[in-house]
Amino acid sequence: MAENKGEIDQKMNELIALLAKSKIDSETAKAMRDRLNAALKYSTPKNEQAETSLNDFSIMLPNNQFDGKPLKKYVRADRLSKIVLAVIGVVMIALGLAMIIMPAPHFFEMYTIFYFNRDDGITIMDVISLLVVLAGVYFFIRGLIPKRSV
Repeated sequence: MAENKGEIDQKMNELIALLAKSKIDSETAKAMRDRLNAALKYSTPKNEQAETSLNDFSIMLPNNQFDGKPLKKYVRADRLSKIVLAVIGVVMIALGLAMIIMPAPHFFEMYTIFYFNRDDGITIMDVISLLVVLAGVYFFIRGLIPKRSV
């Protein structure tokens, strides 16, 4: 390796200069990276996997040489899914609160768990409604807060 280092550096500089002059889309860049990794028999230790994932993602970043269409499509789809999840959460919260507030028919009211007085109390239907509200809160929060990568 030591005897070829100067020649490898020279060829690498030529490759970098050639890539700087040309316009390359993200698919071509990914194919070239894969060929280079295969030539080097590249293997990633576990502590460097996050850095490699960032490097893989940086191939799609828009700049002067690469088109940003895959990245824009991914960001748009992710944003839309989060908005839909937050809307589903708001609907579930409203539905659960409506189930608690509005009186249900007598045959729909199930077993009463705790009595406030002789005619009123907390029923299993109220507990189910509370679970619907909590699930809605969870979906709403998942729609607003981004995932943490571990």
